[in-house]
Amino acid sequence: MLRRTNIEQKLQQSRNKTIKESDILDQVREILKQDDLVEDAIIARMKSPQKPTPRNSFDFDLLDSDKIYHVDQIRDICVNYRLRFLDTRYFKNEIPQEALNKIKRLEKEHDTTLRGFKIVAPSKMFKLENADDPLLFAPIGNGYFYLIHKWGNDLNAFRRAWAWPFKSLENLIICTLLVSLLAAYAVPNGVFSKDTSGVQFVLIFFFTFKSIASMVLYYSFAAGKNFNTAIWNSKYFNA
Repeated sequence: MLRRTNIEQKLQQSRNKTIKESDILDQVREILKQDDLVEDAIIARMKSPQKPTPRNSFDFDLLDSDKIYHVDQIRDICVNYRLRFLDTRYFKNEIPQEALNKIKRLEKEHDTTLRGFKIVAPSKMFKLENADDPLLFAPIGNGYFYLIHKWGNDLNAFRRAWAWPFKSLENLIICTLLVSLLAAYAVPNGVFSKDTSGVQFVLIFFFTFKSIASMVLYYSFAAGKNFNTAIWNSKYFNA
């Protein structure tokens, strides 16, 4: 009876005709070494300061138009969700391997060296100087950026609602008024007198507003917080 053909053995025989096993190991080792050097160079460029933001030489015929964003669009998202748009050198978490692979592929396809990487992420993911969903960008030029990679979990569905009061001073005042109004309505009738009149309700409202506004101001100044429009691209913790 004829023996079955072991395709792996045939593959090995074909390979051994042209190259020795020891040479294969040397070649693979050299390829991995070169790949590590490329990744180390990318990470070094991510950690080095780039002022001003450089312009990368992309081949526009190879770019995905769905991944091109203007800085104004990035700013709107950062302001609405209280995120920051900063250089990768401030990012304290590790850049995932998939992102590095995409950078290497882009550099090879476009025959260029990418610089000026930026990340959109919550403040807690950055090493901020004292004064849940990262997006990695590379600058194209004229305020446009190319989205390279997104990783991590999506933002909480209520994050935009949570960030709305911190969007601007007007939003904070409106939110404080609404919370004070609800607190005034929550005060039981007859606490201060048998019948709660309109004047008494107004006094209760002013009292609750003053108390809540004081706590908001104390927390804001004590913690060095600022509005979303001021911090979206600031590298300072207390900007």
